[in-house]
Amino acid sequence: MMTVEITCPECGSGINVYPSLDAKVADCDVCQTQVPTKFTADHIESNLCDCPVCERKDFYQQKDFSRKIGVALFVIAACFVPWTYGISLIVLWLVDLFLFRKIPNVAICYKCHTNFRGLANLSAIPPYNHEMNDRIVYSDHDFKGKPLEHH
Repeated sequence: MMTVEITCPECGSGINVYPSLDAKVADCDVCQTQVPTKFTADHIESNLCDCPVCERKDFYQQKDFSRKIGVALFVIAACFVPWTYGISLIVLWLVDLFLFRKIPNVAICYKCHTNFRGLANLSAIPPYNHEMNDRIVYSDHDFKGKPLEHH
């Protein structure tokens, strides 16, 4: 079953919801903001065709791991380098390799940063593309779900 984590536009906290045709709004527990949602039958079947928040079709996939935790682990390992002669970085690399193999991927909307877990069609979603992100964020370009191609 697909789970959806909507990023609150007011406070940035996560709003976790399950797709339902009856769900018209998602309520933020932190700031009480109501975020309008539009779930379809595809969402109920765990297929991601369009975003239920911004109704865009541009998504990317990445590992479901917090960047803040990753940076914190690197800083801790780097602080121990003088006493471990660099072995702490090798241990961190092994931990990273283990986590990379075990942690599943998640799909994310370029426009509103909504996270989608447990998708049936995750393999059809391309990896992150910096140029697509810049065009969507800074010029509000709509790719309509098609990947960026250079000829």
